[in-house]
Amino acid sequence: MAKTILVLTGSPRKGGNSDQLAEAFIRGAQGAGNSVLRFDAGRKQIGGCVGCGHCFSGATPCVSPDDFTEFAGYLQQADAIAIFTPLYWFSWPAGLKSAIDKMFSFYCSGTKTRVKESILVVCGEADQMDIYDPLIKTYEKTAETIGWEDKGHIVVPAVGEPGAVQNTPAIEGMVKIGTYY
Repeated sequence: MAKTILVLTGSPRKGGNSDQLAEAFIRGAQGAGNSVLRFDAGRKQIGGCVGCGHCFSGATPCVSPDDFTEFAGYLQQADAIAIFTPLYWFSWPAGLKSAIDKMFSFYCSGTKTRVKESILVVCGEADQMDIYDPLIKTYEKTAETIGWEDKGHIVVPAVGEPGAVQNTPAIEGMVKIGTYY
């Protein structure tokens, strides 16, 4: 059954390794008949959550106007979310972190999204797998709290230079995963 998948990217670097993984996933997902929405959080302007508690009290999900409004709209259209990000200092890049933090607006206001399932794909220069654990745990807790069915995570290590991911089986793997997700 075809679905609408929100591809959420975190890299501020256009065309980097995580973007290349996302693009391969999108090819597979669209090839399988799914619709894809893409939000490049790392290249958007999203301020951090200030904890004011006024989420969804007006015409937008957040009283601070920024690109989160676009992302929130996608969350209300998508059946699934696929997050693609590089690892930045054991966690998300800042733009992606702000988008994820502002998803709190849905949680605290009781506003539902259509998203039912999620997957995380993270890549980075580090080849020690435990370096990725803090980001993975944060993702797992986010999925649990929001009520997404966690379909798992994939780590693509040792890809520091732009394009290094092309020398791994991960690109072909993302096309296949997109086909089946």
